[in-house]
Amino acid sequence: MATQWMAAPQAPPNCPPGLEYLALVDQLLVHQQTELLEAFIGFETNNKYDIKNSMGQRVYLAAEDTNCCTRNICGPSRPFEIKILDNTNREVMRLERPLRCSTCWCPCCLQRVEVQAPPGEVIGYVKQGWSICKPKFWIQNAAGEDILRIDGPCFTCSICGDVEFDVSSHDGSSPVGRISKQWSGLIKEAFTDADNFGVTFPIDLDVRVKATTLAATFLIDFMFFEKKGNEEKDAPGMLS
Repeated sequence: MATQWMAAPQAPPNCPPGLEYLALVDQLLVHQQTELLEAFIGFETNNKYDIKNSMGQRVYLAAEDTNCCTRNICGPSRPFEIKILDNTNREVMRLERPLRCSTCWCPCCLQRVEVQAPPGEVIGYVKQGWSICKPKFWIQNAAGEDILRIDGPCFTCSICGDVEFDVSSHDGSSPVGRISKQWSGLIKEAFTDADNFGVTFPIDLDVRVKATTLAATFLIDFMFFEKKGNEEKDAPGMLS
């Protein structure tokens, strides 16, 4: 059965084209598509994701665009470009991740994702914060100012349960939402890296901030749940 697309809403004032869908949602479900070649022989392919609303309607499609050598040599640490498309196959967002470190031993070169909507126009950044024990990220606006923060657990391995990253105000005083890596079942967890995520935020949150929070979901997937040769990243905290 074909997945139904979310109907295109009227764009609110000053909304980047294509982000009007985000104005009507307070929850997104991100489903990574299973790649059989990757599951059976461990050959890393471009990641693809369905992004749906709470009713199961598709809001966007996301597709990684990297070359074969980069994927299979750099593994989950690879730089990437992810294109996010609407139901007309129009590219409404582009996420760019350069090759950087993620360990606490390299505090000057931590992860950063640039969010563009439409492509070529920066609307925000996802910036990894320095931490030893627990993952920490900042949601920033186009000027690089901190808007929200994301705090993850010390252990990010998924064992029969969800792994939750809390989204709060930039000073950490007020909860805003959550990014949850959802348990997909023993077989899928063991033999694939096709992950499912839930993202929640206030419905009246600025669409640019929603889009940047969505971008943080992809960075979290690559950093903690993307496997290389079906091997999990099991080290505690940000030591590796």
